[in-house]
Amino acid sequence: MKKISWRTILVIGVVLISIIYALPTFAPGVWPHKRINLGLDLQGGMHLVLEVETEKALASTLERLGQDLRRQMKVERIRNLGVDLDKRDRITVHLVGDENIERFDALLDKEFSDLRLVSRQPGDEGQLTVSLDLPETEAESIKRFAVDQALETIRNRIDQFGVSEPDIRRQGDNRILIQLPGISDTQRAKDLIGKTALLEFKLVDEEHDLNNALDGNMPTGSEVLYEEQFDPDTNRTTKAPYLIKRTTLLTGANLKDARVQIDAQYNEPYVSLEFDRKGGRIFERITGENVQKRLAIVLDNNVYSAPVIQEKIAGGQARITGRFSTEEARDLAIVLRAGALPAPVKILEERTVGPSLGSDSIRWGIISMLVGGCLVVIFMIIYYRLSGIIADTALLVNILIMTAGLAGFGATLTLPGIAGFILTIGIAVDANVLIFERIREELRLGKTPRAAVDAGFDRAALTILDANITTLIAALVLFQFGTGPVKGFAVTLSMGVIASLFTSLVLSRSIFNYLLAGKKDARLSI
Repeated sequence: MKKISWRTILVIGVVLISIIYALPTFAPGVWPHKRINLGLDLQGGMHLVLEVETEKALASTLERLGQDLRRQMKVERIRNLGVDLDKRDRITVHLVGDENIERFDALLDKEFSDLRLVSRQPGDEGQLTVSLDLPETEAESIKRFAVDQALETIRNRIDQFGVSEPDIRRQGDNRILIQLPGISDTQRAKDLIGKTALLEFKLVDEEHDLNNALDGNMPTGSEVLYEEQFDPDTNRTTKAPYLIKRTTLLTGANLKDARVQIDAQYNEPYVSLEFDRKGGRIFERITGENVQKRLAIVLDNNVYSAPVIQEKIAGGQARITGRFSTEEARDLAIVLRAGALPAPVKILEERTVGPSLGSDSIRWGIISMLVGGCLVVIFMIIYYRLSGIIADTALLVNILIMTAGLAGFGATLTLPGIAGFILTIGIAVDANVLIFERIREELRLGKTPRAAVDAGFDRAALTILDANITTLIAALVLFQFGTGPVKGFAVTLSMGVIASLFTSLVLSRSIFNYLLAGKKDARLSI
């Protein structure tokens, strides 16, 4: 009775595990498990490169600090002629009176120590103009954080959108690379990704005349925003102006949830908002203090609705209404749940790959792999006879292990990845060629088949390890520093090298050991 070696047990275990992991890729209904995902170039989809406008994130931060400064000066009763944000992104404060100047300096030291003093320009009648900004290190930190936050927000939106295996990563200092395989509605995806989704609640300015503001007589502290209204009868979009106070009472930062609901009265979808505990308290206070006033719900400087507050609203519940389609309401809920972008983004590069092109790539890639594989199989059988069949068996197991590895890790297969598969065929066979030639040399020296096999594997092992490890190092470097398709090639090449080492040094030797075990007069067909 032949003794089962550890190599045989290891081979059987690896093959069984590989079948378990690889089978869902070829037969998805067998059992639920990870499959090999096809990349953008194989199944089609959309490729985007976005640029985060970090300067606007810095300006937004300074504007918020300016509002906080203005509010705190009002609390401290520090007389001033205004707090502005100039074109150079500096906060400019116009002070009056020595006493107010001293109190302002004390306020800066106590509450706004992060702000850097740029200049102090004395004016007439005890006036002083103070310019403030943020230190360069703090400004750069805000810009970096804006990109990181934009990356995370976009990833959350895409995850809720339902794209399988998206590729989202930072590129350079302020760019984001997005690849969405299998997506068909590219315009909807762009709208979802690029929407800033800054949700604000502001009071409608009913103290001043809207027409005067439209004529250029804009009241201090107010602005004109518009509500877009689509008329399905005329298929036209009109804009209704609103005079809105600039002060933001509540933002989407306090939003807990946003869901699509159906209005029972009008049978139209709307977005239901739920605030967190802090946001609920603020919303209750806002509605309680402004009964019979209009509260505008503003998203990205567009008014969605401006209802009259009839009573104090407790519980932190609100709604955004409008003539939404169900799809528009769902997308709006997604971007609100995912959070607002810290700064606008603009599309620098856009590329769409059709599914027909991807299917052609798959077909020709498989044809190339089959043709190359068949030629290798035929050559090995002709040149090495029975030993060639052993090498071909190892090659098939090599491909099986690679497939299982890609599926197990949830890797994405790209067109360069298919090239990695084809290259691996040569690598796997090359290792067996080295072993077989060493065995032939030992047989010419007069050794028995058993001794020749042992010596051939032992002496070729170091050469095989050296060649494959150096290839593996190169593949790991490509994976670490490469992007997109380069990484796909590196993944398949790495899997192929590891599988090749196993099949050549373990599987092939196990087959030889099985064929030669207990046979004193055994002969090698090599």
